Parts: sequence; structure tokens; C-alpha cells
Amino acid sequence: MKEFLLLRAVPSLAAAVIRILGRLRPPVHVGARPIQEARARGENAILAFWHGQLLMMPHMCMGRPLDVMISRHADGEMIARTMVHFGFGAVRGSSTRGGAVALKGAIRSIRAGRDVVVTPDGPKGPARVVQSGVIELARATGAPIVPVAYGVRKKKAFRPGIGSSFPAPSPRAVSSGERRSACPARPTLPAANTFGRSWKTS
Repeated sequence: MKEFLLLRAVPSLAAAVIRILGRLRPPVHVGARPIQEARARGENAILAFWHGQLLMMPHMCMGRPLDVMISRHADGEMIARTMVHFGFGAVRGSSTRGGAVALKGAIRSIRAGRDVVVTPDGPKGPARVVQSGVIELARATGAPIVPVAYGVRKKKAFRPGIGSSFPAPSPRAVSSGERRSACPARPTLPAANTFGRSWKTS
């Protein structure tokens, strides 16, 4: 019963907090042209966030059908139910659990006309180091990888490592959609990590 109540209450509360943060400091979108151009051509995109920046992701991805790749770990169900409040679907699995199933689900989502949000450094890290899943997804679908980051002047980290960062109330937040990945037909993991090091993050 306790677990049931938590699964009902926590996602609703988390969604309310995320909405309040977005209203207090509406994100300013910078460099969103790659996403806009892809959508104008009717293409779907792979939106890549570092794991520690997922908290404010809903405010940067509105207005487009999309599914979020979410781990099967204990907190994954909470996150999936929170995303439902924003109209997002979920593809369950990660690099450490259910990866093959998640990859197949993400491929289906893109072929069905939906964008897919991934965290290329995975739920267990290493932080800001690209794992192979996002590369395999791009190869399988031909969809562009669009790195997206959320930057703030001040933030609080929930925990060390790859825990989510929490924007402090005073500074204004900025979301950045970097240029579309110059992903060749068969992108490589070293190239992705080289590109990842130049990612605009806070």
C-alpha cells in the first residue's frame, strides 16, 4: 500500500514542482534551429540530455510527440509516471538493464513519427561520457542526434556524480539546442565523446 501511494503521489508532486520552476524562470531557448529545421522536413530527432539535466527537460521538449528512454531501476517508474503529466511516453530500459528491449522500443517510436529523448551517459555514468546506445539508435534509424543542455548560473545537485541538478530560484535558466550532430551514416563512439566534451552545459 505504501509503495502504491508513493507511485501515485510522488510523480504528481514532482510534476507540479517542475511546472512551478518553469513558470518562475521560463527557459530561454538558444540554438534551437537544428530541431526546428528537422521538424520542418518531417524528420524525427534523438534529443540527447546529460542525465543530470533531466529535471527541466519537459520545459525544453513541449509541442512535439516524444518518448523518453527511462531505466528499469527503482526510480524509473517514478520518472515515467512523472513524464505522463507532460504528455510524454516512455521507452523502458538503459545501458545497464533492458538495453536491447529499449533500443527496439526507441526504433519503433522514431519510425512511428515520435522524437526520442535519451541520456547518453546512462543512469549510472560515468557522468557526461557517451555510451553506445545513442550511437546504435542513430545508426538504426538515420535520425539526427541533437544535443540539448540546460544551463543556470547557480544550481544545487541532489547528489554527487550524475544526480540531477536543481536550478536556484534567482538566476534565469537557458536551454540550448546545439547544432545537429554531424553524424555520418555510421557515427562512432569516440567521435560522439569528442563532440560531447564541447557540449554547452552548466
